[in-house]
Amino acid sequence: MITSYFPKYVALFAICVLCVGALDTFIAAVYEHAVILPNRTETPVSKEEALLLMNKNIDVLENAVKLAARQGAHIIVTPEDGIYGWVFTRETIYPYLEDIPDPEVNWIPCTDPQREWNLRTGSGQSVSL
Repeated sequence: MITSYFPKYVALFAICVLCVGALDTFIAAVYEHAVILPNRTETPVSKEEALLLMNKNIDVLENAVKLAARQGAHIIVTPEDGIYGWVFTRETIYPYLEDIPDPEVNWIPCTDPQREWNLRTGSGQSVSL
């Protein structure tokens, strides 16, 4: 009787692949915090106040990410709305958002930060700050 070695080699190969794959592991951290929100989320805030609040939340997240990395985390998951929160109306969320210009507009915000996109007219315009 002739026996095939093919199934044995496939099984041995599969075990080797699984063993090597098990060596490629990572440590993940999940972090959630109480988002710093304006006193009244149903009242619009200025762009400056929104940026200040988001920067405070980014500082909290940055510290948490650094701590997790020091403890060996390779992947760090943060809250989806951890920078600006979630208790907003369509009008009160606007100061937290960034306008995205039409692709037809020849403008790169990083290289021309003084220019501002105007959603109402659909055109880019220069502003002096």
